[in-house]
Amino acid sequence: MGVQERTTAADPQEELAARLRRLQELSGLGVRALAKDTGLSSSSLSRYLNGRTVPPWPAVVALCRRVKRDPRPLRPLWERSSHPLPAPPKAGRQVQPRPRNDLPRDVPDFTGRQEQLDALLAAVDSHRIVAVDGMAGVGKTCLAVHAAHRLTGRFPDAQLYVDLHGFTEGRPPLDPDSALRMLLGALGVPSERVPQDGIEQLAACWRSELARRRAVVVLDNAADAEQVRPLLPGAGSSVALITSRNRLLGLEEVPPVSLDVLSPRESAELLARASGDPGGPDGRLARDPGAAAEVLRLCGHLPLALRLAAARLRHRPGWTVGILVERMAEGADEFDTAFAMSVRQLPRDQARLFRMLGLLPGAAFDVYVAAALAGVPLRGARAMLEDLHDAHLVQQPVAGRYRLHDLVHQHARRAGAEQDPPAERERALRRVLDYYVHAAAAADAAMPFPSAGRAASAGRPPAELPRFPDKAAAFDWLVAEYGNLMAAFETAAATGADVHVCELPRFLRAYFARRCGTTHLNVLFERSLAAAERLGDPLRLAEAHSDLGFARYNAGRMAEAAAAYEEAGRRVSGTGDVRAGAELALRRGYLRWDEGLVEEPLALFRLAVRRYEEAGHPMEAAHAAVAEAWALLQLGHREEAARQAREVLAVPHDDPAWPPALTARITLGVALAPDEPDEATEHLRRALALAREDGHLNNQAWTLNCLGVALRRMGRYEEALASHREAFALLDELFEEHWKIRFLNGYAVTCRLAGLPEEALRLHREALDLAPRLGHRYEEGLAHEGIAAVLDTTDPVAAAEHRAAAGRIEALRDSGPVPGPRAEPVAAPVR
Repeated sequence: MGVQERTTAADPQEELAARLRRLQELSGLGVRALAKDTGLSSSSLSRYLNGRTVPPWPAVVALCRRVKRDPRPLRPLWERSSHPLPAPPKAGRQVQPRPRNDLPRDVPDFTGRQEQLDALLAAVDSHRIVAVDGMAGVGKTCLAVHAAHRLTGRFPDAQLYVDLHGFTEGRPPLDPDSALRMLLGALGVPSERVPQDGIEQLAACWRSELARRRAVVVLDNAADAEQVRPLLPGAGSSVALITSRNRLLGLEEVPPVSLDVLSPRESAELLARASGDPGGPDGRLARDPGAAAEVLRLCGHLPLALRLAAARLRHRPGWTVGILVERMAEGADEFDTAFAMSVRQLPRDQARLFRMLGLLPGAAFDVYVAAALAGVPLRGARAMLEDLHDAHLVQQPVAGRYRLHDLVHQHARRAGAEQDPPAERERALRRVLDYYVHAAAAADAAMPFPSAGRAASAGRPPAELPRFPDKAAAFDWLVAEYGNLMAAFETAAATGADVHVCELPRFLRAYFARRCGTTHLNVLFERSLAAAERLGDPLRLAEAHSDLGFARYNAGRMAEAAAAYEEAGRRVSGTGDVRAGAELALRRGYLRWDEGLVEEPLALFRLAVRRYEEAGHPMEAAHAAVAEAWALLQLGHREEAARQAREVLAVPHDDPAWPPALTARITLGVALAPDEPDEATEHLRRALALAREDGHLNNQAWTLNCLGVALRRMGRYEEALASHREAFALLDELFEEHWKIRFLNGYAVTCRLAGLPEEALRLHREALDLAPRLGHRYEEGLAHEGIAAVLDTTDPVAAAEHRAAAGRIEALRDSGPVPGPRAEPVAAPVR
């Protein structure tokens, strides 16, 4: 018999000490002798017995084994002693949001595995990381999730789960970069604090976040040690449970727990519990023990196959076990016997949908995807998915989202290849790609700066698409579907669906603006350009060059942006597409201004206004008009800039944080600062409030910096400095260093006028170092002028040299370094 745990109201640590003293009594030994027999120090054992210290679990196990008692009943008491419940919150304390719990449901009929569970929990105690390995279907995920649920009380800050797809047929393993971004998002880390480049930076950010929490992380289905290594916790108390079909020999510091198939006794117990068999002589299994044994053999004692077979018995009360065996014997192997048998019980339409689900390029999916895949109405797809869920062929991890287990996915894919004509499978996959492009276009249309009126043309639009009442709903959908959208993009590229490859990234620009994803967006547009070249369509090719140029521009790659725009310009003129020409003119205006020119960018902004109006796009015309107003402001034409900004602000729009309106308020605030300080401050404070409500960090930083410029022009230097500093604190979270070039000189001028010449000199020199590398001739000239102004009284010779350098920069005018907002991703303050 084991050591039985009694219900008690006593302190759990005192209760544990009493149980340990009872073990000493049973041993008949003194403290010194018992300590020697169990490998403990006598002083430590004395503290354990007196209740002054909670012993480590291995010490409890050693004491129980010395008197031949089962230690497992003491485990719950030991856990409560080691991790007492926190004190209840004080009255009036604000209720904190509940921690994230992504764990799949713990199975109610968890069977066997006690030895492996104990080993796993002991490894968590000693190493904080453990790897569970074993063959497919052996129950690795089930054990890890069960253990994670057991550990929830000890690790209350977060319980995370991610499928690494190391062995998912039809899709590559999840790369560590994507996995880390998913995990950081699950912890609620704002995207602007997530590094954009380098797996080392991402992994460091992840370890830093875990170190401040007590979290348990399940890393399921790892391909190898290299895939999972960057995902492991570092300092702190968080733990990770890894599962893989391979032994992760490369993780030498991680203790392994290997799983084999269940024993015959455990298999029989699982089959009985999962099938709802009442047991005893009246149970179906007991009435035909030979057939029951055959079920176990056909399932190969694999938990997944056993659960699927049991589900058929549970839902078919008229079946005998012999009938189950006959159906299973028609299958191909241990896995397919159970899967194929389950599928054969389905109506024809459900079986067809199940096979087609094996084609899906993503992971979790919703009913809209299933409807598009099968080419059926939404209501019919929902009903079929619920039936498949009831048959344990489709999982539903959260409401409204579905997924297939890896082995089930493999079977669906194989069954489809065997039973469905290739042309039908190709049409189904193309419908899914059509759906993702059109759904992304619908979400993009609800964002602040959609793709300039360009509708999706890839394939046929699905009969039903998600509805996005506002930009928040659209952005939430894009976040939830990001992995599937990328998988769809990869599938389109692999299957030669070049129109989809061209269009999908265009409808993700606004999403990437908020995610600060300039690096990834550049890669997507590079591949879109290659697809456009294969298609040979002049307009698509012109737009692809223009899009790539703008991605290069927002990444600070100015020379490459200029080359891409040059290619786009040669091609746009031959297409006759007025809207594409307007978009390119606006983008080239931004670039040429940053290169230090004046007349050409102003002419380009005005050309963009005319062409957008000619094309019937008044909202986009407002973007170009406010860009012109911003340029006029920087050239010192404050009255004209203010007049044009007021005209833009008068354009009706449902979104108060609409990019042109926000930019117009910023322009007005800076333009009116010297003469109308109250109105100027009102515009800028309103712009800042809107940017904060919108949750766009770059917009907030831009508005704060411009507020600093305006306050400086009012002579309110201390307030101006505080505003600049707050802006730069936000910029430091964005991991886009090149964005600082538009902020440094304005901040430096404020420092100089506020009596901080050394700080002003440092900022101007930082701008001077950054501007030539990025190709920002305008900011380079301003930096030279700023340094000259600081050095005029201390080093007039050096000041003259810098002023001469500024004079060599074409068309530079001394108008005050007011950084200008952008109305498009990613440099936009507005999104």
